[in-house]
Parts: sequence; structure tokens; C-alpha cells
Amino acid sequence: MGMKIGVMLPLGAGDGPNGGMPTWNDVRAVAEAAEQGGLDSVWIADHFLYRDPQDQIYGMHESWTLLTAVAAVTSRVELGNMVLCASFRDPGLTAKMAATLDEVSAGRLILGVGAGWHDPEYEAFGLPTDHRVGRFEEWLEIVARMVRGETVTYEGTYYKVKDANLDPAPPHRIPILIAGHRPRMMRLTAQWADLYNTAWYGTPNEKLEERLETLRQATEAAGSSVTATAGIIVRDPDQPVAEPSPNAIPVKDLPEAITAYEKLGVEHLIISPEPMTPQTVEQIAQAKA
Repeated sequence: MGMKIGVMLPLGAGDGPNGGMPTWNDVRAVAEAAEQGGLDSVWIADHFLYRDPQDQIYGMHESWTLLTAVAAVTSRVELGNMVLCASFRDPGLTAKMAATLDEVSAGRLILGVGAGWHDPEYEAFGLPTDHRVGRFEEWLEIVARMVRGETVTYEGTYYKVKDANLDPAPPHRIPILIAGHRPRMMRLTAQWADLYNTAWYGTPNEKLEERLETLRQATEAAGSSVTATAGIIVRDPDQPVAEPSPNAIPVKDLPEAITAYEKLGVEHLIISPEPMTPQTVEQIAQAKA
């Protein structure tokens, strides 16, 4: 069936028209362009805010609420988190939310998760920044076991649940995607994930090849099978962008890039369009066709 191609949707300041804050209508328009253009998936990042090195704060919408709304106005594309920050929502709640969004979308959810990394949003919202991977390891086990139909009793250092299960339960297995690259994260990916993501790239490079090799080694050691996905940035040079990414691929070069990623064994390419407009997404859809 060939490689799947998806796009990131606008989330916060800088992603909207003319580099502003996107409204719901802006998010919806980009999602509808992906659906109508024949793309395979749409994805939303998960942040409360972003503080840049110059101390400028960029606000964000709440990503799960947006993804649920996107589920209700689309009917075909897969919907994914790129990626949910484990620290923001406790594991039982996350599993319940996943089951409900999967119901709203008629089975189109890919539950993308990660340990989180941006200290300023943790500090602003009173979240602990210590032992992020240790916390994630416990959180992930509870979420994964619950969405796979288990009744979970678990007492860890950071989380505990007792006889927690999903009722109503999803009628099928909700795929879990993990993003991360350090050895511990790769071990967790091999143990619990259906998909793995590494991002953000332009044309394939040595770093990408290293990450894919690390994934291969981790899954081989665990005797598991995990689908490789990669995030890339694609720019339409005819539309203005406030701060163009230096490694973005011009949209005209996308067919060539798709072939190159496919050769490396990447099965799903997740594109961050620059700018995040329906026009860029329409051009991505044409390049895929």
C-alpha cells in the first residue's frame, strides 16, 4: 500500500495565519484539507506553552480537546498525538480519554506518547521535572495494559491504580506510538509500542539512520516488531514564513524525499507543513499523489 503520509495541525502561537494564534476554524481547515486531499493522518503536538531562549512565551491550545474536535469533523484520516506528554494527565485518565476518542473517531486513533522535556511549562503548571523517564515507565505500563483490555492493579513509586479497566472497552487494539531515543526509552518502545517516531528532519541524514538502527537493535533484543515513523518539515516557498526552518524540504522535492525515507524502512511520514495552511497541505497531497 506504500508509505503513509500525514501532517501536523496548528496548535499554538506561530502556527496560525500570518504567524499568529490559530483559531479552531484554522485547525479544522488544515485537517479538512488533509482529509480531502487523500492524506493518511493528522497529528497534534501537546504543550501548555513554549518559552524560547529569549524568554518569549508562546501560548498553546489544549491538544486532546482539539484532536477530539478534529475526530468529529473528519471521517477517514487517522488521528495521532505527536506526542502526549505523560506528565500532563494521569495514566488512568489518559487510557479513558483514548478509549472515548477512539469511539468518537470510529477507531482512527494512534495514541502517541512521550516523557516530556520542556521545563518552563512544567514549572508554570506546577509539575515535577525530576525522574521524567522513571515516571513515564510506570505511566506507560498502566496506559498500555489498560488500552489493551487488562484490568490493572499497579503500585509504583509515582502511580498506583487498583482494578482499573476500560468500560466501555475499545473494540480493537489502539496502537501506541512512542517518541524518544535514549536507551531506556528505546527499551520501553520495544516493550510496549506499536509505532516509533523520530523527528524533525529534512532529507534523511546520519542521525536518522542511527535512530532507526537503535530501534532495530532494541526490537531484536525484545523479540518485538515496531513500525518506524519519521517527522519531517516541508515548506512551500511561495507562502511567507516568519522563521523558516533551516532543514525544511521544499514541497517540490517531497516525492524524492518520500522515496528516500521509504528505502530506509520508514512506513509513515509525518510532515510539519511550513506554513501550516490548507494550501501547503494541498501541495503535499499533490506531491504524494
